Amino acid sequence: MKSYRKELWFEVPGRRGFVNITPQVESALRESGVREGLCLVNAMHITASVFINDDESGLHHDYDVWLEKLAPHEPVAGYRHNRTGEDNADAHMKRQVMGREVVVAITDGKLDFGPWEQIFYGEFDGGRRKRALIKIIGA
Repeated sequence: MKSYRKELWFEVPGRRGFVNITPQVESALRESGVREGLCLVNAMHITASVFINDDESGLHHDYDVWLEKLAPHEPVAGYRHNRTGEDNADAHMKRQVMGREVVVAITDGKLDFGPWEQIFYGEFDGGRRKRALIKIIGA
């Protein structure tokens, strides 16, 4: 059994954003040499997410609007967490909804996706460096 680990680093300039990381994950899979197994990709920060969906700009806009309705950034005083001096309680909530990680099967050396599926890094408290972990195991 092989095991491979790689970190991806991000610095999303705005408060929120979605980055298609599928090409980087596919590159890591080639580097790993794994032909059959599993690929885990997870956010390494509690205000970011990794999820699978379609790479369509309208959908990304809809996510942004929907998440802001669910957990609006303003007013920051509306969150108890922000009394600690932070202003990112909404980002924690958004991450909880969008999820921490994805696991994708590896078949014949490729990510075993359904139609239109892509892997995304979701940022909800941007402006600083953060990372995601790729962990690949298999044969």
